[in-house]
Amino acid sequence: MKNIKVLGSGCRNCEITANAIAVAAKQADIDIELEKVTDIAEILAYGVMSTPGVVVDGKVVHSGGVPGPDKVRSWVEG
Repeated sequence: MKNIKVLGSGCRNCEITANAIAVAAKQADIDIELEKVTDIAEILAYGVMSTPGVVVDGKVVHSGGVPGPDKVRSWVEG
């Protein structure tokens, strides 16, 4: 099971990103563990300066702005 974290303050773009990941996982019928990280110190520990950030299995794969649907699918399915 993949562990996916959305890093951010809980802003609208962070919520959109988290929802897009959840929908992509459901459509692909893949179980994921989705976690929202709002602690600034933890976000900075990943080296993310622009949110939303996305971490898949411990690796930062995105930061800043809402990711496109193809990118989200690649995280879930890859």
